[in-house]
Amino acid sequence: MLKVIIIFLWFLVSTKLLLFWLWLWQIKEYRWKRFKDHFTTQAPKKILSSFWRVKYPRITKKTALLCLVGFLAEIAVVYQFFSFRPVAFYICFFLSIILAPIVVALLIFIFQIPTIILRKILIKKASQKRMGFRDLIVVAITGSYGKTSVKEFLATILSAKFRVLKTEKHINAEIGIAQTILNNLKPEYHIFVAEVGAYGRGDVKEICQMLNPQIGILTGINEQHLSLFGLQKNIVKAKFELIESLPENGTAILNANSEKINNERLKIKDYNKNLRNIIWCSNEAPADIWAEDIVVDKKSISFRMVAKDGDRADFKLNLLGKHNVENILLGASCAKELGMTLLEISNACKSIRAEQESMQIRQGALGLTIIDSTYSANPNGVLADLDYLKLYSGRKILVMPCLIELGKASKNAHEKIGEKIGEVCDLAIITTKDRFKELQQGCQKTGLGQDKIFLIEKPKEIFDKIKQFAENGDTVLLESRVPQSLIKLLNL
Repeated sequence: MLKVIIIFLWFLVSTKLLLFWLWLWQIKEYRWKRFKDHFTTQAPKKILSSFWRVKYPRITKKTALLCLVGFLAEIAVVYQFFSFRPVAFYICFFLSIILAPIVVALLIFIFQIPTIILRKILIKKASQKRMGFRDLIVVAITGSYGKTSVKEFLATILSAKFRVLKTEKHINAEIGIAQTILNNLKPEYHIFVAEVGAYGRGDVKEICQMLNPQIGILTGINEQHLSLFGLQKNIVKAKFELIESLPENGTAILNANSEKINNERLKIKDYNKNLRNIIWCSNEAPADIWAEDIVVDKKSISFRMVAKDGDRADFKLNLLGKHNVENILLGASCAKELGMTLLEISNACKSIRAEQESMQIRQGALGLTIIDSTYSANPNGVLADLDYLKLYSGRKILVMPCLIELGKASKNAHEKIGEKIGEVCDLAIITTKDRFKELQQGCQKTGLGQDKIFLIEKPKEIFDKIKQFAENGDTVLLESRVPQSLIKLLNL
């Protein structure tokens, strides 16, 4: 009887571990580099947390099949347990639990073989279908940040004059783009706007071979995913694969505000010696197309957009934060290249909805204003959101985890964010420990942050801290992937 109870408990623990590790692999998109990078800090704690953290993957065909195979494997092991002698039974019992991460990893790698084959088939079919649409104009957008916003804004602007297909939500990998082409591309579309992501050298080039874009937009480059690329120059080269892929009569649209893009200004011909049309955008200084007289308030941005050819128009949009001026400039440059005037673009921008950007504002519990920027985070985005937070009166509270996948740049990036926290926030709650020390050091450099930054990992304790500190009318900025249970508490 004792043996039956132990086996039953083993089955429960094994099932929990199976679901946890499948969840972690899923959020890392089944990419080994991203999975491995998760354990570059506090590896023992993160491995041990699999025993008490309750997580399960989002159900897809792939995860359902992986779960089924995992459950069948558990049943087979349980069957074998009954035939083991006591010593062998206990040895196998403990080894099977300890080795759970390795077993799940092997299961993932085995299933990656058909995934890779399917991926190649889908890309080939999508490439063939795309080549059949010879009059289709393809706009590809890549960069370390701002891709989704630029894609959404540009698609809305162009829809005022053209039939536009775009990749949905945050789809930017080769399989998602291929499926968009295969399932949604039809003869009535004039333009296809595609967001292109990358986790390594060659990713952008491969997607561009499928898309054959005529226009490429490079939104900005920073340290995002540096741990996956190894060196900053590898990130730069990976993003500029888009420029390399453009035809001779194509157009490159570049963000001059991005230091790492601007540093390549004299090397553009090294990437694509035949490319003739290069458009630089800026909201800081005159360029091929630029913004001036910028006014930013809590609910809108307004500015005048000016082009080198003398075209100009005033813009007012219900978007949040100065960084969106950059995003609109990049999209407007593309629309102008396709024949729209700046006045037409300004009028089209009135159709842009607030939900098309990554940051949302709503009223929450305790009379707090909640700024929800929880989709993802990168150093530029966090600093931009903190700048926006400065517009609010009352006390300002930040809740965020440490940023991931920044590699060697992580220390300096977190110190800079810490300095901005010290400048802007009255209270900062950090939900993960990885780079808390650097955030704290940066915060204290301002001389204002001695007692304003705290490490609190449990959602209920975070909420209690906010409840104890905040008053009606204060503002909370939620940055990156904070716990969903905390979001629910704050939105009561």
